[in-house]
Amino acid sequence: MDLSDSATTRDRKVPFVSGTPGAFRGRSAGDLLTGKTPLEHNVRDFLNHLVVERNLSANTVAAYRRDLEAYLVHLIGRGIDAPKDVRRADVEAFVAARRDCGYASASIERALSSVKSFHRFLVREGICETHPTANVHLPKKEERLPDYISIDAARALLDQEFPAGAAGARDRAMLEVLYGCGLRASELVGLDVQDLYLDDEFVRVLGKGSKQRLVPLCGSALKALVDYLDGPRRELAAHARRVAACPGVFLNKNGGRISRQSVHAICERYGRLVGIEGLHPHTLRHSFATHMLAGGADLRVLQEILGHADISTTQIYTHVDRTHLREVYLSAHPRA
Repeated sequence: MDLSDSATTRDRKVPFVSGTPGAFRGRSAGDLLTGKTPLEHNVRDFLNHLVVERNLSANTVAAYRRDLEAYLVHLIGRGIDAPKDVRRADVEAFVAARRDCGYASASIERALSSVKSFHRFLVREGICETHPTANVHLPKKEERLPDYISIDAARALLDQEFPAGAAGARDRAMLEVLYGCGLRASELVGLDVQDLYLDDEFVRVLGKGSKQRLVPLCGSALKALVDYLDGPRRELAAHARRVAACPGVFLNKNGGRISRQSVHAICERYGRLVGIEGLHPHTLRHSFATHMLAGGADLRVLQEILGHADISTTQIYTHVDRTHLREVYLSAHPRA
């Protein structure tokens, strides 16, 4: 699979990160990976390696591509077009330039991680002997507690009046499943009808790294989903413009699989109607985890439901819960 013609980046312009203007000014991101320099050719080979040999998801590969395109522009601006000419100072300058441009620490960390992986690939493949990122350390990541809404806010969101018709039933089911199952937006979008085990009250989810897991589907989330499948989904599917019916659970007005962008817009719209500004699908996932822990859920069980590879990722919600406990203590204890 050749990534040089990826539709997601073909027409996007990549701004200069640093360095002086040169012959590459104004070239599209897709043009940067046509193999006109050794570095461009190497980046394209690395991205193909991620797809073919490491079998990473399309979204993960797209993130690597964006980071490495910015890195390429940075190096080209410094007059570097071959991997053997890259020095530690060039990598550090790339990190500094992104920091000066106002990128968050998490974004800088991810970009540097992509660059490190790329240079490790070059050394492993015998393309380059030097590893300029070996002693470049990742910036310290700011510790941020996840955003979540209260149980009362979640109740207001899901108990509000949804519009009559197929789209309203779909939107209710989507929000119920996001909060009731703790799914990522990409996982919700990727659900197929064959992934639903309604009689057993489970849903099969394809998570990060193409790892499958079973997530309980119960209560109001199950009811809303069954109500949607019983008629509204068939109504949306009837508008399909394709010969083969879409297997996706959640469909758009044309009968195709709904997009992540639409899921984000739907969350924001219904959140705003009940006074929750900027509601994001991931906020509902964080809220699910926080409320589960507050209700006594086992951390290991929660890790399995959320699909976290490392329990340390799940443990952040214990910090959220402790913060809540402290607030309750301070407000309730007479000598606090």
